[in-house]
Amino acid sequence: MGKLEGRVALISGAARGIGAQAARRMADEGAKVVIGDVRDDLGRKTAEEIDGGRGVCRFSHLDVTDPENWQAVVDEAVEVYGRLDILVNNAGVFIGRSLEEISFDEWKTLVDVNLTGTFLGTRIAAPALREAAKDTPHGSAIVNLSSIAGLVGSMVDPLYSMTKGGVTTFTKSVALYFGKRGDRIRVNQIHPGVIETDMGDQTYTARARALGTNDVDAAKQASLNMHPIGRHGTADDIASGIVFLASDDAGFMTGSSLVVDGGLTAQ
Repeated sequence: MGKLEGRVALISGAARGIGAQAARRMADEGAKVVIGDVRDDLGRKTAEEIDGGRGVCRFSHLDVTDPENWQAVVDEAVEVYGRLDILVNNAGVFIGRSLEEISFDEWKTLVDVNLTGTFLGTRIAAPALREAAKDTPHGSAIVNLSSIAGLVGSMVDPLYSMTKGGVTTFTKSVALYFGKRGDRIRVNQIHPGVIETDMGDQTYTARARALGTNDVDAAKQASLNMHPIGRHGTADDIASGIVFLASDDAGFMTGSSLVVDGGLTAQ
């Protein structure tokens, strides 16, 4: 039996990258998974690939900045699969502009996706998670995707760091909120380091620009040199942590942070 047998999960921003890999791993562990994303074609393709005719994964259009869309997707998950046990607030954007370069519209996008999306997902999924928690050993689970930029300052994008720092303290606060209410909803977070995804590629470009060069390969090598473990992370490295935090293996954890960064912030 898988670690998530009988559970139902909703993952935002899961058409590709970390979210898609988390969906694969959760389905392999016995969960039914709803992939939410604004990339409809890619999201459907990813869901079909994961599902493989098993009836374990489906795609729903999800704009995390839209409360009505969130409500529709949560309702759909409960209607189709009968419950909602796990929410993964994975959707996020990285702009990669400095304090003085970023436009106001770009700043609003950062806040709307990284902060408002996490708030809306948590708020709107809470009733369904609370209900499902009644008949599981360790209750329901929310896993938020923060970043090492939510723990330490970011030279490349201080405003991304600001939004992810907000996710970090929000996670702890909401864990206390649900805990004191007796809702049996655990809330934890994972802090990825530099990961080999499309967003990871964006950080190399942003770092090259911040250093005053266009040498993306040199920026990537400089980033690699900062990792004591000797490599950048993969989507599967983070997906493994997400599955752990969503499972009963983490049943005594709430308000906690799992740092998966190859030792970058240990220095």
